[in-house]
Amino acid sequence: MAGYGQFCPVAKAMEVLDERWTLLVVRELLLGSSRFNELRRGNPKMSPTLLSKRLRTLERAGIVRRTGDEGHARYALTPAGEELRPVVEALGAWGTRWVGGLGEADLDPHLLLWDMRRTIDVAAWPRERTVLAIVLTDVSPRVSRWWIVVRDGQVEVCDYDPGFDTVAVLTTPLRTLTRLWRGDVSWAGSLRSGDVVVDGPTDVRRRVPEWLGQSIFARVPRPDPAVAGA
Repeated sequence: MAGYGQFCPVAKAMEVLDERWTLLVVRELLLGSSRFNELRRGNPKMSPTLLSKRLRTLERAGIVRRTGDEGHARYALTPAGEELRPVVEALGAWGTRWVGGLGEADLDPHLLLWDMRRTIDVAAWPRERTVLAIVLTDVSPRVSRWWIVVRDGQVEVCDYDPGFDTVAVLTTPLRTLTRLWRGDVSWAGSLRSGDVVVDGPTDVRRRVPEWLGQSIFARVPRPDPAVAGA
């Protein structure tokens, strides 16, 4: 990309980082993705061609290291890339605090369930295989049913019935689950209002909020609405 023609270190950094999708690729690597398909799942609206291009740019900049052969490549952040962690975390906190609106284009069940998958605390789940079904009431039927399977310390998200018995079924609109995951609303409030319904044994219903939790940015404090609008 064209440079800014400035000696300022901020400008020099942005010559590398401000191309569309670049920091979101870095975000995925920081969250543990290492395979091309994993990076795609974290950025489902990014074309494979563009992802390849951004990875090459990050490699040339010394931010990403690629290992393995074509088709079996792994990607990892270099020390320079790892140093971007507080930058990405600060952007996430700022976005949580000051950019709260969600449009229809921001609601994606594939991305939401992928994000939930990688941050679920498996230690909170039973030791035996446990399956939680999720029904989204405000999306197309083809993407409305999901299953979270936890076993042997691993989490799998399925958009098809895996064929195992479920311990409970969580029913809610995608928008509500997204806002809940972001921390815009609470588990207690969503369950009390009926925006989220969990069908299953009493002990399981009580534990579902602990099992699923919320995103890493959910605890970021929000400003007073009067301050935000000032």
